Amino acid sequence: MSPTDVADIPEKREMIKTIHILNGPNLNLIGIREPDLYGDVTFEHFLQELRTNFPDIRLEYFQSNHEGALIDELHRVGFNPDSGIVLNGAGLSHTSVSLRDAVAAIPTPVVEVHISDIHAREPFRWHSYLTDACVAQFTGLGLHGYQRAVEWLRDEWQGEESSMSE
Repeated sequence: MSPTDVADIPEKREMIKTIHILNGPNLNLIGIREPDLYGDVTFEHFLQELRTNFPDIRLEYFQSNHEGALIDELHRVGFNPDSGIVLNGAGLSHTSVSLRDAVAAIPTPVVEVHISDIHAREPFRWHSYLTDACVAQFTGLGLHGYQRAVEWLRDEWQGEESSMSE
Protein backbone atom coordinates (compact mmCIF):
# COMPACT_ATOMS: atom_id res chain seq x y z
CA MET A 1 0.00 0.00 0.00
CA SER A 2 1.45 3.36 -0.98
CA PRO A 3 1.25 6.52 1.18
CA THR A 4 -1.43 7.92 -1.12
CA ASP A 5 -3.56 4.80 -0.57
CA VAL A 6 -3.38 5.33 3.18
CA ALA A 7 -4.75 8.86 2.77
CA ASP A 8 -7.77 7.46 0.94
CA ILE A 9 -8.86 5.29 3.88
CA PRO A 10 -11.65 7.06 5.77
CA GLU A 11 -11.13 7.63 9.47
CA LYS A 12 -12.86 5.10 11.67
CA ARG A 13 -16.01 6.67 13.04
CA GLU A 14 -16.91 6.68 16.70
CA MET A 15 -19.54 4.08 17.49
CA ILE A 16 -22.69 5.93 18.49
CA LYS A 17 -23.58 4.93 22.04
CA THR A 18 -26.02 7.70 22.96
CA ILE A 19 -28.71 9.36 20.87
CA HIS A 20 -30.31 12.53 22.13
CA ILE A 21 -33.86 13.09 20.90
CA LEU A 22 -34.80 16.77 20.96
CA ASN A 23 -38.38 17.86 20.32
CA GLY A 24 -39.45 21.44 19.78
CA PRO A 25 -42.57 23.50 20.48
CA ASN A 26 -45.93 21.82 20.99
CA LEU A 27 -44.49 18.32 20.65
CA ASN A 28 -45.21 17.79 24.33
CA LEU A 29 -48.81 17.45 23.08
CA ILE A 30 -48.17 14.44 20.81
CA GLY A 31 -51.01 11.99 21.36
CA ILE A 32 -53.39 14.79 22.38
CA ARG A 33 -53.03 17.53 19.74
CA GLU A 34 -54.52 16.84 16.31
CA PRO A 35 -54.44 13.03 16.57
CA ASP A 36 -55.48 12.68 12.92
CA LEU A 37 -52.22 14.42 11.97
CA TYR A 38 -49.84 13.35 14.75
CA GLY A 39 -51.40 10.12 16.06
CA ASP A 40 -52.84 9.25 19.44
CA VAL A 41 -49.73 7.77 21.09
CA THR A 42 -47.87 10.02 23.52
CA PHE A 43 -44.19 10.53 22.86
CA GLU A 44 -43.33 9.21 26.32
CA HIS A 45 -45.09 5.93 25.49
CA PHE A 46 -43.37 5.75 22.11
CA LEU A 47 -40.01 6.48 23.75
CA GLN A 48 -40.43 3.38 25.93
CA GLU A 49 -40.91 1.33 22.74
CA LEU A 50 -37.81 2.91 21.18
CA ARG A 51 -35.73 2.04 24.24
CA THR A 52 -36.98 -1.55 24.04
CA ASN A 53 -36.13 -1.72 20.33
CA PHE A 54 -32.62 -0.29 20.84
CA PRO A 55 -31.33 -1.79 24.11
CA ASP A 56 -27.68 -1.18 23.16
CA ILE A 57 -28.14 2.55 22.58
CA ARG A 58 -28.76 5.02 25.36
CA LEU A 59 -31.71 7.20 24.30
CA GLU A 60 -32.00 10.56 26.06
CA TYR A 61 -35.04 12.79 25.60
CA PHE A 62 -35.48 16.57 25.81
CA GLN A 63 -38.49 18.67 24.84
CA SER A 64 -38.94 22.40 25.07
CA ASN A 65 -41.36 24.99 23.79
CA HIS A 66 -38.54 27.56 23.92
CA GLU A 67 -36.03 28.17 21.14
CA GLY A 68 -33.20 29.17 23.48
CA ALA A 69 -33.62 26.01 25.57
CA LEU A 70 -33.30 23.86 22.45
CA ILE A 71 -30.18 25.77 21.39
CA ASP A 72 -28.69 25.37 24.87
CA GLU A 73 -29.37 21.63 24.75
CA LEU A 74 -27.75 21.32 21.31
CA HIS A 75 -24.68 23.11 22.68
CA ARG A 76 -24.64 20.86 25.76
CA VAL A 77 -24.84 17.51 23.90
CA GLY A 78 -23.39 18.46 20.52
CA PHE A 79 -19.73 17.88 21.30
CA ASN A 80 -19.88 14.24 22.42
CA PRO A 81 -17.93 12.08 19.94
CA ASP A 82 -19.97 8.94 20.62
CA SER A 83 -23.39 10.63 20.30
CA GLY A 84 -25.96 11.45 17.69
CA ILE A 85 -28.94 13.76 17.77
CA VAL A 86 -32.45 13.33 16.41
CA LEU A 87 -34.10 16.74 16.15
CA ASN A 88 -37.70 17.65 15.47
CA GLY A 89 -37.62 21.42 15.58
CA ALA A 90 -41.37 21.53 14.91
CA GLY A 91 -42.49 25.02 13.86
CA LEU A 92 -39.02 26.42 14.58
CA SER A 93 -37.70 24.38 11.66
CA HIS A 94 -39.45 26.80 9.32
CA THR A 95 -38.54 30.03 11.09
CA SER A 96 -35.36 29.78 13.14
CA VAL A 97 -32.02 30.66 11.65
CA SER A 98 -30.60 30.56 15.20
CA LEU A 99 -31.62 26.92 15.66
CA ARG A 100 -30.11 26.08 12.26
CA ASP A 101 -26.88 27.86 13.21
CA ALA A 102 -26.71 25.88 16.47
CA VAL A 103 -26.97 22.61 14.49
CA ALA A 104 -24.28 23.79 12.07
CA ALA A 105 -21.98 24.77 14.96
CA ILE A 106 -21.73 21.31 16.53
CA PRO A 107 -19.78 18.29 15.26
CA THR A 108 -22.29 15.69 16.48
CA PRO A 109 -24.44 14.38 13.60
CA VAL A 110 -28.03 15.65 13.65
CA VAL A 111 -30.89 13.92 11.84
CA GLU A 112 -34.00 16.02 11.22
CA VAL A 113 -37.40 14.40 11.80
CA HIS A 114 -40.93 15.61 11.10
CA ILE A 115 -43.93 13.48 12.04
CA SER A 116 -46.10 14.85 9.23
CA ASP A 117 -45.05 15.34 5.63
CA ILE A 118 -44.04 19.00 5.69
CA HIS A 119 -44.08 19.10 1.89
CA ALA A 120 -47.76 18.14 1.80
CA ARG A 121 -48.85 20.78 4.29
CA GLU A 122 -49.18 24.57 4.16
CA PRO A 123 -46.65 26.31 1.90
CA PHE A 124 -44.94 28.04 4.83
CA ARG A 125 -43.89 24.58 6.13
CA TRP A 126 -42.26 23.45 2.88
CA HIS A 127 -38.86 24.95 3.72
CA SER A 128 -36.86 23.88 6.75
CA TYR A 129 -33.86 25.95 7.73
CA LEU A 130 -32.46 22.87 9.49
CA THR A 131 -32.17 20.56 6.50
CA ASP A 132 -28.88 21.79 5.07
CA ALA A 133 -27.22 21.61 8.50
CA CYS A 134 -28.42 18.05 9.20
CA VAL A 135 -26.92 14.80 7.93
CA ALA A 136 -30.28 13.25 6.99
CA GLN A 137 -34.01 13.93 7.16
CA PHE A 138 -37.09 11.75 7.71
CA THR A 139 -40.46 13.38 7.16
CA GLY A 140 -44.02 12.11 6.95
CA LEU A 141 -43.41 8.73 8.60
CA GLY A 142 -45.29 9.48 11.81
CA LEU A 143 -43.49 8.52 15.00
CA HIS A 144 -41.78 5.78 12.99
CA GLY A 145 -39.55 8.55 11.59
CA TYR A 146 -37.76 8.70 14.95
CA GLN A 147 -37.04 4.96 14.77
CA ARG A 148 -35.70 5.35 11.23
CA ALA A 149 -33.49 8.22 12.39
CA VAL A 150 -32.06 6.14 15.26
CA GLU A 151 -31.46 3.23 12.87
CA TRP A 152 -29.77 5.56 10.39
CA LEU A 153 -27.42 6.97 13.01
CA ARG A 154 -26.62 3.46 14.28
CA ASP A 155 -26.18 1.81 10.88
CA GLU A 156 -25.37 4.46 8.27
CA TRP A 157 -23.53 7.38 9.86
CA GLN A 158 -20.02 7.36 8.46
CA GLY A 159 -18.77 10.73 9.62
CA GLU A 160 -19.88 12.71 6.59
CA GLU A 161 -23.06 14.40 5.44
CA SER A 162 -25.62 12.45 3.48
CA SER A 163 -28.17 13.75 1.05
CA MET A 164 -30.55 11.01 2.14
CA SER A 165 -34.08 12.27 2.64
CA GLU A 166 -37.27 10.26 3.03
